[in-house]
Amino acid sequence: MALRQRGNNWYIDFYANGRRMRERVGSSRQLAEIVLKKRIVAVAEGRFLDIKKQERIRFEVFADEYIEIHCKQNNRSWQRSILPNMRVLKRFFAGKYLYEITPLIVEKFKIERRKEVEAGTVNRALALLKTMFNKATLWGKFNGINPVKGIEFFEENNARLRFLEKEEIPGFIANCSETLRPIVIVALNTGMRKSEILNLKWHDLDFKRNLIYLYRTKNGEKREIPMNEAVVATLIKVRKHPDSPYVFPNESGKPFSNLRKSFFTACKKSGITNFRFHDLRHSFCSHLAMSGVDLNTIRELVGHKSLEMTLRYSHLSPDHKKRAVDVLSQQMVTNWSQEPKTVVAEKNIQDTTVLDTHTYDTIALSSNR
Repeated sequence: MALRQRGNNWYIDFYANGRRMRERVGSSRQLAEIVLKKRIVAVAEGRFLDIKKQERIRFEVFADEYIEIHCKQNNRSWQRSILPNMRVLKRFFAGKYLYEITPLIVEKFKIERRKEVEAGTVNRALALLKTMFNKATLWGKFNGINPVKGIEFFEENNARLRFLEKEEIPGFIANCSETLRPIVIVALNTGMRKSEILNLKWHDLDFKRNLIYLYRTKNGEKREIPMNEAVVATLIKVRKHPDSPYVFPNESGKPFSNLRKSFFTACKKSGITNFRFHDLRHSFCSHLAMSGVDLNTIRELVGHKSLEMTLRYSHLSPDHKKRAVDVLSQQMVTNWSQEPKTVVAEKNIQDTTVLDTHTYDTIALSSNR
């Protein structure tokens, strides 16, 4: 709370509802002091006029509006990725106006929720809450400071990297149901996300160029995915639904919404534990890395936004650091000595870097027969 003079005018400076307010009063310091005292009392009693009528919106009401206007229009998997956390937030903050939700209340939610679920799950809920308040500000329904701003998220252990070993792949595919098997083969050979596969349409496939076109991806960017022999052979055998454009529809012609039961059954029959559908994507990336494919190529194939997301597979690349410095050393020797033997050695090194992905493709292809 302060008084400031600029030229012939006096200004009052105070905070209301977490927002800094400044008003020009006039040329009288005494009047400015009186107005400032009135503002302080109004803020303390919750009567300050800057608390607009549209801000008196209860959290659960805004949550429903947020789902309808934002989530359903911009997130194809909102029912799976957003709705569970939204239900938790609505249960905890029910009955509160948006401007009544303070950082202290958010901290209490964070502590209570952590008693029930893992740290990562709490962080997803906090991230959703933060995004909601950003939208509320943008839409003119909230004019305070985002209560999640400054809240420390829990540290997460993202080191989990589960993938199928080569010897596990044939048995796992064989134990998949007829419906699940082609979906798994496509996942193992393209690295596509489950939602991308299940929403795949026939017009997205180009069998002349052996490409899959993805127009709506998680990061919002279009992507072209090459189809190897295993994918082509698998998709050609898929029976088309007469009334559906989808490659993998259910009996009603709509995309499958849940493969959890059949996927769990296949894992159980194969003796595979602690494995999720998304780990098929990890399997794709891991086997490429172990075959010597460079990380940036892997990043482009799976559509990672940044190379940092792909670096988790770097330790799987066989002697990737040693091969890198060996190539540099060989080039230096070649340039300096110009000896024929050195040139031959360089060629041999390059030949060893040629990728052999035929074995991996053949595993999936033979399992489809």
